[in-house]
Amino acid sequence: MNRVRFKLIGLLLAGLAFALAGQAAAAPLKILAFGTSLTQSFGVPPGMELPAVLQAKLDAAHIQARIVNAGVSGDTSADGLSRIDWSLADHPDAAIVEMGSNDALRGIDPAETEQNIASILEKLNRNHVPVLLLGMKAPRNLGHEYAGAFDAIYPRLAQRYHAILYPFVLDGVALDPKLNQEDGIHPNPAGVKVIAARLFPYVQRLIAEVPRKKDGR
Repeated sequence: MNRVRFKLIGLLLAGLAFALAGQAAAAPLKILAFGTSLTQSFGVPPGMELPAVLQAKLDAAHIQARIVNAGVSGDTSADGLSRIDWSLADHPDAAIVEMGSNDALRGIDPAETEQNIASILEKLNRNHVPVLLLGMKAPRNLGHEYAGAFDAIYPRLAQRYHAILYPFVLDGVALDPKLNQEDGIHPNPAGVKVIAARLFPYVQRLIAEVPRKKDGR
């Protein structure tokens, strides 16, 4: 009788373990959207932010991934560096990094911006987190020399840290009044949709780079 009882208990435990393993295998990938107000989507109604629109595209494509909006309005690259460890504590599987726009608006030395973003990418690399790096371009009124130095940051860092590069986060949206809010800087909901549509294939590439884990993903 005891032998039968132990056998039944063993079967129940094995079944439970199998069920838990199946749940783990079905757990969606966690994608950290780490950036500024462009990621946070300043001034855009709830549910229409860039991470939310990208999430809707993932859901429609039946891709098991969840995007975490870690955009903070006003953040410089130094601010981002100061909080990346906190974001990594949540163990993301991949990251979309959008940093530097506020540095350019403030005229911060491009060398300082590059070092800060490099440090962010270094921390992500160290934690084996694949990265999609969103490039930015400096305002042209800062002069040719500044713009050239700033714009070159992103392709250089993408190559150094083996990140996927999306050359310009505001591609197709910048300077178009119909796609921006009154400040001329932040995309409106229509602009967010344009960015999401252009960015989505890159997000798919990012997901393809996430290493398969022991839980079966």
